[in-house]
Amino acid sequence: MSENTEQRAGVLVDNQLSLLAQKGHISSENPIEESQFQPASIDLRLGDFAYRLRASFLPGGKRTVTQCLSESDIMLHRLDLREGAVLETGCVYLVPLQEALKLPPYIDGITNPKSSTGRIDVFVRVITDYATAFDRVAQGYNGPLWVEICPRTFSILAKTNERLAQLRLKQYSPKTVKSVDLALDLDPKSLGKIVGFRARRHAPLLNLADIGLHDPRKYFEPLYAPDRRLVLDPGEFYILASAPGLIIEKDLAAEMVASAEDLGEFRAHYAGFFDPGFGPSSPNAKGARGVLEVRGRDVPFVLEHGQPVARLVYENLAAVPNRFYGESGSHYQGQGLKLSKLFNRWV
Repeated sequence: MSENTEQRAGVLVDNQLSLLAQKGHISSENPIEESQFQPASIDLRLGDFAYRLRASFLPGGKRTVTQCLSESDIMLHRLDLREGAVLETGCVYLVPLQEALKLPPYIDGITNPKSSTGRIDVFVRVITDYATAFDRVAQGYNGPLWVEICPRTFSILAKTNERLAQLRLKQYSPKTVKSVDLALDLDPKSLGKIVGFRARRHAPLLNLADIGLHDPRKYFEPLYAPDRRLVLDPGEFYILASAPGLIIEKDLAAEMVASAEDLGEFRAHYAGFFDPGFGPSSPNAKGARGVLEVRGRDVPFVLEHGQPVARLVYENLAAVPNRFYGESGSHYQGQGLKLSKLFNRWV
């Protein structure tokens, strides 16, 4: 870390993450690729094998993940990901990640699915040794990383090196700068005739390597809201959008968190990192929309145009990144209502 930023509380940026890798604090048996470093996070790569589990678990404060797998009957069998393997809907898998950590005592972390993963309703969360919570990396953690994968709607073909999750590291416990609720847009005058998508059941297999090659109509059905209202059915998966104007300032990083209980009978957003510079597709643009992954809970629930559906939490950066979001091209910069990059354009 540079002298003028190493004491600054905040989210670590690309050049700081790269330096951590050079010093061995982020390591891998295979060289870490430059493309893994995002403005304020690092992509994590799948290892060679997936373990089919009877159930999800946390190791707790006294056991490693490997000990849990060896000391119980929770593991059913192992799949080889080197040539690709099918991960089936409704099943739970655990995959060792290629990256491991040896963090300094003042750095901790949080993980999240990548946007393209969340938008196909694949439930992804990272586990560490001795973890008592998912998606949390303790200060000074020294050990391997594992990712739990549970396809909820579509079975997927996954392969070694694919990136389903990302890690954001923070130093000196930065405080939240601000918290903002995002409002749902269901107005056809704003979004167009189609205001959202609902996932189809019994869709074809999704190959995670086939970027932009899947027909979206085989996986989703369009939703219309002439009265600016939608009814969420329990257990169904939806892609919706917030009102426009979302911009992440270049000195901040944000996370879109699952909506609090007071926002309604649904869970909004499984993938949540927003990098500095996210939003406008051009200097004069007004910003982007937050694309929301929404699942209904126990009872049918009416969503109204303009109601809050997700919450953005902002934190300071610990330094200035080498590049900002969208500078080298991004599928989601300036986005409107948009499906995962696995799909070709809806026509």
